[in-house]
Amino acid sequence: MLSLRDPAILGRREFLRVGGLALGGLTLPGLLSERARAASQRLPITDKSVVFVFMHGGPSQIETFDPKMSAPREIASVNGEIPTSIPGVTFGSSFPQLASWADRLAIVRSFTTGDGNHDIKPIVSRHTSGANLGSLYARVAGANRPHSGMPTNIALYPKSVDDTTMPAIKQFGDFESTGPLGGGFAPFAPSGGGTLQENMKLNLPMTRVDDRRSLLTGLDRLRREIEAGGILDSYNGLRQQAYDTILGGVVDAFDLSQEDPGTIARYDTAPLVRPDAIDKKWKNHERYADNAKSLGKLMLLARRLCERGCGFITVTTNFVWDMHADVNNATMEEGLRYMGGPFDHAISAFLEDVHERGLSDDILLVCCGEMGRTPRLNARGGRDHWGRLAPLMLSGGGLNMGQVIGRSARDASEPASEPITIPHLVSTVLHTLLDAGELRLRTDVPQEVVRAVTGTNPIAQLL
Repeated sequence: MLSLRDPAILGRREFLRVGGLALGGLTLPGLLSERARAASQRLPITDKSVVFVFMHGGPSQIETFDPKMSAPREIASVNGEIPTSIPGVTFGSSFPQLASWADRLAIVRSFTTGDGNHDIKPIVSRHTSGANLGSLYARVAGANRPHSGMPTNIALYPKSVDDTTMPAIKQFGDFESTGPLGGGFAPFAPSGGGTLQENMKLNLPMTRVDDRRSLLTGLDRLRREIEAGGILDSYNGLRQQAYDTILGGVVDAFDLSQEDPGTIARYDTAPLVRPDAIDKKWKNHERYADNAKSLGKLMLLARRLCERGCGFITVTTNFVWDMHADVNNATMEEGLRYMGGPFDHAISAFLEDVHERGLSDDILLVCCGEMGRTPRLNARGGRDHWGRLAPLMLSGGGLNMGQVIGRSARDASEPASEPITIPHLVSTVLHTLLDAGELRLRTDVPQEVVRAVTGTNPIAQLL
């Protein structure tokens, strides 16, 4: 029996139930009918997507996009600087590929997250009413696309692309939180341990199928049998669409093996950091290895999901930017050897790929963490927690790129111009995804969503 159950769709527990190949128990066409009726009512959404790369652990503002090489040695970037494609602007030298893309980036040098706590506040915080930022969008757009069943809100962890990586780290905040919106709008988390993934399992007689590869194999076989037998010929278009949803685009979107091998190699970050080259004295050495193994493929998967209609994608790689130089974490200089190359490569591959596909204006990329790092290196060569200034990088989405927004103090301790805050970022993301003018006229949208969109203006320089 093929049984896929998804509580996120219209609040219904049953997503699809097919006994053998019989159609008597098929419930998805009914759901599609309801979606079709809902789709006839214009939703206040745009046709854009957002990929939010959360740099968990807190990246340094100095070693990334604000090197401060004229400052004293204990402040200046430990990895030096590199010129970018914007005259007079430099990045930390760990990011040469991103430096060449600077004319397609917006770097915010006056971004402040407000405190130095380990949490996930740019994604889930009081500014989003305790919900994942993508859940606010899903509450307006619906949990799934009416025409395909594609989830509108997805969270990608390393296990989404590599089963050998560590489980998602959630003790500092739950990426799948929905606050007051209800569990139906939680991000779909493939292989991330979320309840939706647990409910998407294929059960075949005599066989218990538990892993993603077997799931795809089973669905491919079922699809071939259906097509060969002409079973669907006598059923209406919605029943055909029901099978296409499960056996077609949604499943295929998560299958990286369908990509051209050259594209997979282009994104792959695993060769950049060999696990045996990571110093095992750091307790978090496995996290550095997991980041290298997964980040490139996560970005490739994010691109595939955007192409197929997902609106908001959270990408995070297990708390790897916390470079204290203590028993757990590497020094700034060594940590950047593990983190800089994979980040530079994966994000640049994504930017190049979406540009070549003509998708740059359709996808907004956001990269930031929960805080920045102390302006001065500590005695061990690390930087500690710092909430008054943090790095923020954006690209695409039809916004104004090729600029540096704001200024930081000479020691990179705080903004030297008007601060850009998390509410500004939240508003920018939601204005990209939603039609704010039309949203204000709706009476069926929760105030939590309306406040996040309209309570603070978007980053003005991007508009």
